[in-house]
Amino acid sequence: MVVQFKDIRIKNLEPKYGDAFLLFNGKDLNDWSVKSGKGQNKWVVGTAKMSAENPKMLVNAGGAGEMINLAAKHGDSLDIFSNRKFGDGRIELQVMVPQGSNSGIYVMGEYEIQVLDSWGRTKLTGGDMGAVYGASPPAVNASRRPGEWQRYIIDFTAPKFDSAGNKTQKAQLLRVELNGKVLHEDLTMDKQTPGGVAGREAPTGPLMFQGNHGPVAYRNIVVKPLNK
Repeated sequence: MVVQFKDIRIKNLEPKYGDAFLLFNGKDLNDWSVKSGKGQNKWVVGTAKMSAENPKMLVNAGGAGEMINLAAKHGDSLDIFSNRKFGDGRIELQVMVPQGSNSGIYVMGEYEIQVLDSWGRTKLTGGDMGAVYGASPPAVNASRRPGEWQRYIIDFTAPKFDSAGNKTQKAQLLRVELNGKVLHEDLTMDKQTPGGVAGREAPTGPLMFQGNHGPVAYRNIVVKPLNK
């Protein structure tokens, strides 16, 4: 007997992740370093709120649990990156931007996923919220209002190199979600994006947040390594 099957689709298996670890302990910034630059370090720990007097600013309401960049303008602060490095994995975090502000999430310190107040925009570019900066705009506008917390889930694989340092496999953003909506899938990165920690690709790297473009806050920053 011959059995024929039609229109069968096999879905890619969900990646298997290892034990999660926190990159930010919620109490201090001892596990983070600032990138050298022209500004001053304006990163603090507390709880962020959008200023009632100036919606383009964040204020620290005290307490703990959140990384807040209290920059007042472009160039006022510095980028910050984790001391811990990692390779393939998943990043989960929450981010808040005030009105008109701009930041970026640098996966492995080198591949920027844009953070921007893109609330209400209908025409999306490579510089909008959720874009891979300068490379690929987001599939949809999943942005919430400025001052609201937004959640990213980023699945990625690191570039691979042989013993001589030659790249044998490109980095890939397997899936990027913002607030439950898929922005990118299976996006291959030919090279790093501008403004990273080292300006070159490597098999492991830190997580960097852009701080020299405006006020922003991050919390609940979790990394889950991808099991081989």
